[in-house]
Amino acid sequence: MFTGIIEGLGEVSSISRLNKGLGQFADMRLKLKIPIKLLKGLKLGDSMNLNGTCLTVMNLKNHLVEFEMVRETTKKSCMGQVKKGDLVNIERSLRLGDRLGGHIVLGHTDGIGIIDLVKTKDGETKMWITSEDHSLMPYIAQKGSIAIDGISLTLTDVERKKNRFSVSLIPFTMRNTTLGLKRRGDLVNLEIDVLSRYVINYQNIGNN
Repeated sequence: MFTGIIEGLGEVSSISRLNKGLGQFADMRLKLKIPIKLLKGLKLGDSMNLNGTCLTVMNLKNHLVEFEMVRETTKKSCMGQVKKGDLVNIERSLRLGDRLGGHIVLGHTDGIGIIDLVKTKDGETKMWITSEDHSLMPYIAQKGSIAIDGISLTLTDVERKKNRFSVSLIPFTMRNTTLGLKRRGDLVNLEIDVLSRYVINYQNIGNN
């Protein structure tokens, strides 16, 4: 479990597709160069949220951390498209007693969004995003929470008929996460608020 509060950025050292003929269950292997402060206490088997996807630490060597991604991850998220040198958002898993600074984030990407517009005015940036999966829109509510590339954000506007929404970004978020590098047409990972998922599911069950 995570909170959507990014702790740092990692740089992609390498990413490669695995040879299925070798009997591998994973689809791709990813190596990240991670800041020293995030390596403290990290061990094999730990979970990390990378751009909104929960991945397991498979290997540790120097500043490099290795992960494997199954087909479901590369199909449902943008992680299979990252390239060497790209930066990714990093959050370590929540510990009992930690503050919940954002909202409950599972690291289970629900779909991919396309950035429609990025507009900055008076120090605030508004980013409009279209959801590729129309079925996610009922779970997206104005002033509700959403995770974009693993970042906990509050929804500003919701246009259901256009399958798009906006979030407002403060300068700190733009400086310290990958959203500051994003431009129109770029893809982002989306995770809807788990609480809204259960509320909508409960309502649907009651109507059946």
